[in-house]
Amino acid sequence: MRRSLLLLALVYASISVHAQTAKPKLTIDEFFNSVSFDAVKVSPDGNSIVLVTERADWDQQIFRKEIWLYRVASGSPASGSLTQLTQSGHDSSPQWSPDGQWIAFLSERQSGDAKDADADEEKKKDAQKKDAKQKDKDVAQIFLISPNGGEAFAITSGEEEVHAFAWAGDSQAIYFATRQPWTKVQNDDHKKEWKDVIRYRADERGDEIFRLNVDEALTRHAALGAKEIPDDEKDSGATPGAVAIARTPLKVDQIDISRDGKRLAFVSSSVSERQEKIEDTELYLVTLADDSAKTVAAETTPIRLTHNEAVELNLQWAPDSRHLFFQVNLGSLEGKYEDPQPRLYWVDAADTSDRKQIQRWFAEYPGEVVHYTALRDGSVLCACRLGTEVQFVSQASAKAALVKREGWAGTYETPAAAAQPGSSRLAFAYSATERPTEVYVADGLDKLAQARPITSFNKLFTERDLPQAKPYRWTSDDGTAVEGMLMYPPGKFEAKDLPMFVLIHGGPQDADGNHFEADWYVWDRLAATAGWLVFEPNYRGSTGYGDKFALQIVPEIVSKPGKDILTGVDALVKDGIADANRLAIGGYSYGGYMTNWLITQTTRFKAAVTGAGAVEHVANWGNDDTVLDDAYFLGGLPWEAPDRYRSEGAIYQINKVRTPTHMVAGADDVRVAVLEDYLLDRALHELNVPSNLLIFPGEGHSLAKNPWHGKIKVREELKWLSQYGGVTGTN
Repeated sequence: MRRSLLLLALVYASISVHAQTAKPKLTIDEFFNSVSFDAVKVSPDGNSIVLVTERADWDQQIFRKEIWLYRVASGSPASGSLTQLTQSGHDSSPQWSPDGQWIAFLSERQSGDAKDADADEEKKKDAQKKDAKQKDKDVAQIFLISPNGGEAFAITSGEEEVHAFAWAGDSQAIYFATRQPWTKVQNDDHKKEWKDVIRYRADERGDEIFRLNVDEALTRHAALGAKEIPDDEKDSGATPGAVAIARTPLKVDQIDISRDGKRLAFVSSSVSERQEKIEDTELYLVTLADDSAKTVAAETTPIRLTHNEAVELNLQWAPDSRHLFFQVNLGSLEGKYEDPQPRLYWVDAADTSDRKQIQRWFAEYPGEVVHYTALRDGSVLCACRLGTEVQFVSQASAKAALVKREGWAGTYETPAAAAQPGSSRLAFAYSATERPTEVYVADGLDKLAQARPITSFNKLFTERDLPQAKPYRWTSDDGTAVEGMLMYPPGKFEAKDLPMFVLIHGGPQDADGNHFEADWYVWDRLAATAGWLVFEPNYRGSTGYGDKFALQIVPEIVSKPGKDILTGVDALVKDGIADANRLAIGGYSYGGYMTNWLITQTTRFKAAVTGAGAVEHVANWGNDDTVLDDAYFLGGLPWEAPDRYRSEGAIYQINKVRTPTHMVAGADDVRVAVLEDYLLDRALHELNVPSNLLIFPGEGHSLAKNPWHGKIKVREELKWLSQYGGVTGTN
């Protein structure tokens, strides 16, 4: 009897200790207070890192973007200090000057609206209360701030936003692009004739690239001080002192200057910001005057570098100032348009022939080039996706062997390196399923495992009982091997017979894996905390599994990946992991396409949550801003492949739906027009299927304007899963 009492006492003591040491579960409020990193940049000498944070501001109903500076102390990344440089909430895209004396960035605030780190506290509070309507009128301009402190100040002005900018090689000037500016007279004349009428296409105009001498901008700033910009300068429509050097009928998406300062490269896009013609997106070159000169050559016509069926992006000059790196995420350089995994190339910009030499880097890598950076020695570092991991891989030249860099399992992002000799310092963002995203610094590629975090914005997540996850593999209906992730409810890792929520990623050029994300788009951790086993399938079309795998959804845009997903569900049920009677499904964007399709193929799902997903393809093709890949995925234009547009459209089988469905959409979505959601809602209402539709005003495809919208989205989706899926959550 005494032994039994002793054992019972020990059991109670163990339970008590566990209760005292167990971490609390994650709440929805905590989840949506996560911080993400929009940019990481290393100073030229490697001794400082500038980064951009994005977080929700619930009172102002915006996502705040702010710039921070980390200074390495005593030459070691293990010690240093992190300082907030800006506090306006509208600051992004920082770039170090080559001499390290300035940081230029884009901001949508007006000069003087919000002071920076050392500003008067009351003025900052007043600035943060600025009327929301006024904020919508502000356009991005270039600001400068010293890394040594002080207030940021604007060096460009006007009604046209800055689309892209870059420092001159000697730090004496900044080049920037805006839409070709109009004077006040031109604007007034246009308003007088057309009132508020929008002339679709007719009102579009291309960009102009300007050179602004930094010393002159500093002198003007010192002279102007807090004074208002003179009316005559406002009337000019252009930044005072800026000299036009080139003009294009297209929009300039990104600018980069060769390290010797002799050439400017830019990538173009459609002025309508719709990818309607593949030739709208190409690389161009502008020859620059001597950076040391106070004047520049007359306005020139850019030279087109590429002629292909690809969408180029992410320019970066190689250290030799001859080759220009760029990525391709849509289309093909090698032939007719197709969408393999994103790739990395460089072009010989000194080649004057019609067929310029273009080489592919990491050509033998079976996965995806996600991010890259050109290193000082001419090699390239890639954050490359293979399966559920994104690891660092380097290559000394386009034909050299690939070198996998040893680090931690998980996901590496946004690598950045010092440009000047004498430093091998590297900064990057890193995460894993149970390690929230932070920025890290390492003293070299051979010391990734010794990297130290320089931020702790997401520390709270380490203090919560987070779900555990692991990869899961199965075989699809045609014998193809497929992989995905399983995220288990906290405390139930590898448990059996669990209610399962199938959460489908968008893209389709994407993949779920060993990484950390906490937002309205990836809310697997909240669903798992609410009691669901979350199944995230990397269906065909996903990246990280080879080009053949990525291309196999053409032209069966939903039916082929749909079979991958359903066979995965079957396998999980057969393995005893998922409960066949407690299944739910959901996704956003392409994940919404798939959700809408799959509820027409089976009635096994008890609840569905879908967002920004099409149910037909003709109107979606006409309203989409990525027309190129829509027609590609379906095997032709609507009049070329009408049967395919019908057979792959959920609306034509919508009468089979019995699953209660919750829908969300941005009112201003162009990527997947909101009319698709109205169409689905109308059909479900006609069929008397339980449904609900939420429309978020002012939002586009990405719910990026008001953080409340994303939070409400997920809150209501969790309620819907609880109501119809039969799993009572804890949030």
